[in-house]
Amino acid sequence: MKDAPVATLASGDLEADFLPSHGMLCVSLRDRKIEILRRVDDLETAASKGSTAAIPLLHPWANRLSKLGYRAAGIEVILDRASPKLHFDENGLPLHGVPWAQLPWEVIIGCQDRLAARLDWRSGDLLRVFPFPHRIELTATLRPTALAFETTLIADRDANGPMPISFGFHPYIGIPNLQRSEWRLVLPSMRRLVLDGRGIPTGAEEPFGRFDAEPEDLDFNDAFALDDERATLSIAGSNRTISVEFLTGYRYAQVYAPKGKNFIALEPMTASIDALNSGRGLRLIGPGETFHAGFCIRIDESES
Repeated sequence: MKDAPVATLASGDLEADFLPSHGMLCVSLRDRKIEILRRVDDLETAASKGSTAAIPLLHPWANRLSKLGYRAAGIEVILDRASPKLHFDENGLPLHGVPWAQLPWEVIIGCQDRLAARLDWRSGDLLRVFPFPHRIELTATLRPTALAFETTLIADRDANGPMPISFGFHPYIGIPNLQRSEWRLVLPSMRRLVLDGRGIPTGAEEPFGRFDAEPEDLDFNDAFALDDERATLSIAGSNRTISVEFLTGYRYAQVYAPKGKNFIALEPMTASIDALNSGRGLRLIGPGETFHAGFCIRIDESES
């Protein structure tokens, strides 16, 4: 984005760029100078619309809410549709929490292969969206074959009660220099959440066996509960495999692969869609307690 300070990490053949002043957005992940991320071409428009791009943090909820508000940890929250801190989907439902471009982070560690930043959630406009004062610490570590994200939420010691955890990430990835018709999408066995016409879970679920197929004619926008927190979802092609490895703290996933697009999003989520209303998968931490979650994007190559 114009005039936004960029923090660049480098390790081996990989480089990654972040915008700490704009949501700690990871705007580039390059393997030998070749871009791996998608939806990075028009960040200005994405920021102005509140849309997702590249690898944004989705907080305080990932995906959408079923209504203009929620009740979680004993607190009723009514959201303001006119708030600039909100973004909405085509059905008018609050989507992906506070847009990334409106969250300025403070860098606390910056070196060649590691970047750590902090966000204080105490201002009035943020507390009107999520009335749970806390601090977020996000650390990105680049290794020769992977970019790891570690996120820690620390609830204020003086908070009046517990804080709900419902964040996630939305990495857009793609195989460079290869049409999507030639990619392969590989997913583990999971449980698919049955969604209504608005993309909200009905409460039912169904088995989903291991998946390994070309995604060109598929139109995924599906939610899953993981059988194991340590899960790997990946795309492969042209001797390259790009994997999103769920390491700890993420029990749900969204797979977004709209037909005709040159990207796939494999999204780690700490709780179910609309967990702030349904309570499904929602975890709470008490005053002064912390919650930690981690995932990485791994890039592997095989010989021809």
